[in-house]
Amino acid sequence: MHDDALRFGANYTPARGWFHHWLDFDLDEVRADLDAIAALGLDHVRVFPLWPVFQPNRTLIRPRAVEQLVALADAAAERGLDVAVDGLQGHLSSFDFLPSWVRTWHRSNMFTAPEVVAGQEEYLRTLAAALADRPHFLGMTVGNEINQFSDDPHPDPDRITPDQAARWLERMLDACERGAPGRLHVHAEYDAAWYRDGHPFTPAQAARLGGATAVHSWVFNGTAQRHGARGTATEHHAAYLIELSKAWALDPHRPVWLQETGAPAPLIRPEQAARFTEATLANALDCADLWGVTWWCSHDVSRELADFPELEYGLGLLTNEGKVKPAGEAVARIADLRRGRPHRPAPRTTALALDTGERAEHAGGSWRAACAPGGAFFDAWAALTAEGVRPAVVLAEHAEDPERLSARGITEVLRVRDVIPPPPV
Repeated sequence: MHDDALRFGANYTPARGWFHHWLDFDLDEVRADLDAIAALGLDHVRVFPLWPVFQPNRTLIRPRAVEQLVALADAAAERGLDVAVDGLQGHLSSFDFLPSWVRTWHRSNMFTAPEVVAGQEEYLRTLAAALADRPHFLGMTVGNEINQFSDDPHPDPDRITPDQAARWLERMLDACERGAPGRLHVHAEYDAAWYRDGHPFTPAQAARLGGATAVHSWVFNGTAQRHGARGTATEHHAAYLIELSKAWALDPHRPVWLQETGAPAPLIRPEQAARFTEATLANALDCADLWGVTWWCSHDVSRELADFPELEYGLGLLTNEGKVKPAGEAVARIADLRRGRPHRPAPRTTALALDTGERAEHAGGSWRAACAPGGAFFDAWAALTAEGVRPAVVLAEHAEDPERLSARGITEVLRVRDVIPPPPV
C-alpha cells in the first residue's frame, strides 16, 4: 500500500451483544465478525472497550480485560486488519458508560478533578502500552464523542471552559503517546465542536491537537431533514466537515480522518442507503489530505437489545447474521477500486471565507451556528457545491495570506455575501 493511499475501515460493532460483548467475551465470535469485515476488503477496524468494564475502580484496570483487547487486536491482525482503539467509552449510540467512581456519591468533573484525570491518564497509557509492540496497532482515540459530557443537551454535563478542554485533551493525548510512542493518537468530537455556539471543545482543538483531525459526519443533525436524502448538502456533508476542519489546521496538509459516517434511517431509507453511501464516499474522496474513512458501523444492532434510538439498529454494513447489505456492497466496491492507489485529488482552488470575528486560536464563541445546517455559511458552501464549485474553507483572517493560500492551491476567495446576497435594507 502506498503511504498516501486511502484507508477504508469499519467501526466494529459485535454481531452478538453489541459492546456488551466485553462482559461475555468470546474470541471465536469475534473472529467470525472480523472474517466478515475482512471479506469486504477493508483494512482496519476501530474498536471500543467499555470504560467501566475495563476500569471499574480508579486504581483497578482489569488485566483480563486488557488481555481480551489484545486478543481482539491480534485476531484482527491475522485477517489483515489494522486496529485503532478508543479509550474512554464514554458515550456510544445514545448510552453513557461511566464508571461508578465519577458519578452519584463520587460525582466529579471528569475533565478537571485531579484524581479522575490521573486515573484516565493511567487507563489510556495502559491500553496503549499493551498494544505498543503490535505492528497492526494504529493508535488510540481518547474517547468517542466525549465532548457530549461537557455541555447541553447532556442531562448532567461536566461543564468546562475551552481552556480546560484543551488542557484535558493535551494530557490525554500525552498519556497515549507515553504508552505507544509514534502511533496515530487522536481525539474525536461530535459535531457540536463545529456547530454549537459556546461549546467548550473547539475547531482549533480538533484541527491542532493529536496526529490527525477526526470528523464525525451524521446527517440526522438537521441536514437530511432540511435537504432530503439526495440533497447536495446531505450527500456532501462529510466533505463539508473535512473542508471546514482544514480552515483551522496550522499544517496545510494535516491528515483528516473521516472516523464516522453512516446512513441513518428513516432519513436515509434502506433503498437509498447504497446511493447515499456511494455519494458520501465519492465526495469525501474528492478532499485532499484525507487519511481514510471508517464507516459506522460493521454490524447491525440486534433487535433483541432494547431502548436504542430506532436509527441505530440498521446502520451496519452487515446484518447480525453476517449478510452483506447494499451499503456494505458499496463500501466494498469503492474500497476495491481505490486499494493501493495514491490519493491525490485536484486542489480546491476556490475557498469560502469564514469570519469568526475572533482570532482562530480563541475561536470558541458565537459564530458556529452559521456553520451548522441552516446557517448562512453552511448554506453558502452548499450553494457553491450545487453550482459545481469545489469549495475549500479558509478563516477570514487568512483570506489574504498568499503563502497560506498557495500551500493549499487556493487562487480565489469568496465571502458568504458573494454567494447569498444579503436582503435589501
